[in-house]
Amino acid sequence: MKRTFITAFAAALLCIPSFATETGTADSETKDAKKKKEVRYNEKGEIIKTGTNFGPLPVVAFDADRGFQFGALLNLYNFGNGDTYPNPKSTWYFEASAYTKEGSVGSYKFIVNYDNKTLIPGVRMSICSGYYKDAALDFYGFNGYESNYIAPKQLAEDGDFKYLDNEAGKKLQEKGKYPKGFYRFGRDLIKAKVDFTGEILKNFYWEAGYNFSWTKASDFTPKGYEVLAGQDFQNGTTLFNLYKEWGIISPEQANGGIISSIRAGLMYDSRNVENNPTKGIWAEAHVIAAPKWLGTTDPHYKFCVTMRQYLPIVPDKLTFAYRAAYQGTFGSNAPWYAMPFYTNMGPKADNDGFGGYRTVRGLMLNRVQGQDVGFYNAELRWRFIDFKLWKQNIAFAVSAFTDGAHIFKGYDMKNQTGKYEDLYQKFVDVNRKADGFHGSAGAGLRFIMNQNFIVALEYARCFNKQDGNGAFYINTGFLF
Repeated sequence: MKRTFITAFAAALLCIPSFATETGTADSETKDAKKKKEVRYNEKGEIIKTGTNFGPLPVVAFDADRGFQFGALLNLYNFGNGDTYPNPKSTWYFEASAYTKEGSVGSYKFIVNYDNKTLIPGVRMSICSGYYKDAALDFYGFNGYESNYIAPKQLAEDGDFKYLDNEAGKKLQEKGKYPKGFYRFGRDLIKAKVDFTGEILKNFYWEAGYNFSWTKASDFTPKGYEVLAGQDFQNGTTLFNLYKEWGIISPEQANGGIISSIRAGLMYDSRNVENNPTKGIWAEAHVIAAPKWLGTTDPHYKFCVTMRQYLPIVPDKLTFAYRAAYQGTFGSNAPWYAMPFYTNMGPKADNDGFGGYRTVRGLMLNRVQGQDVGFYNAELRWRFIDFKLWKQNIAFAVSAFTDGAHIFKGYDMKNQTGKYEDLYQKFVDVNRKADGFHGSAGAGLRFIMNQNFIVALEYARCFNKQDGNGAFYINTGFLF
């Protein structure tokens, strides 16, 4: 799936100087406030930031399938007296955005995250919360290549795609568009978690927390066209509906459910800078228990192991970084609506979907869904320029990368009902015994302010057209 994003990046950079300011303590309002504030530098020649720094960014994006995305995000970094710079003592993250295109109208998200290292002595507390409304979320089936992706244009050539004789259908036909509503479903999602981290030994930590999510799934009804209308479906159907017809998604799980889980694990973290590391190791291993007695609709147990390393080639300039992760299940399978999420402990919310900006760049979102999934990212990062502007530490960096994923344990894909066997044979590769390699490669550019506020522009292209064509992203931060 080709996905294109266009953001008012230049406008964002123009806004930064006026908003990336610092707030001092009450003493700054005394008679000494008239004096010029002393600028301090660290051993690398960077300005040591103090007080609260603001990093706003307008969200003005375009998605070829969902239309324009608009809104805003805001990062707040509290550096206190600067003794921990470039790592902040606490941070806030706010985001509100929505989509405008027909079919995705009514899709939006609201996110509030908070991270604090000093409120509880010796313990870091991280809180993430959000509400996500997706009127047209990607759904390409389970088990990777066991789910055969047929492009909408091919569906049309096969006779499975038909424009409706109405205004919406005529407009689509005139523009020669092949909408991808066959690979869509609706989802409402509420997520909230609180994690705690404490040091055991130098660079060695314990992790514990609680996670809650509520998922409500619904059908997506295309406007202006029908897919697979030659069957006995009244108004066409979608792949999500077919999975329910085949019993791959059971009636008990079809509408989603509640996941209420506790998490515990260990972490080793020797990064020199948390949000912009150039050396060190960041490794985690944790288990997730979502039992019935905790309120979970479909009880399950999972584990996640992640290894990240940052190898300096030229100190603070050229870095090779990689991440290797494996997430799987214990015993009984996790419900289908729990599979898209890659577990994060700490200040970041769980990543939604294997594929996309936060996991495997270039792949269609949710292209890789299975019970046990492994993936990697490897990239070369070159910070090619540093300078000071409006008392801010500014840098630009470029990167070249390759990402990949593989499903090691799949979901049960048997046609439990025997319905629509011809369609089942078409969209499920019954002869495939195992998934293949889902890979991509690309490059990116980053604007970095004070080593924390980071704007990223990246393009990735897939090796296999079953995974998509290419995708351009504009987002914040490093992938890992």
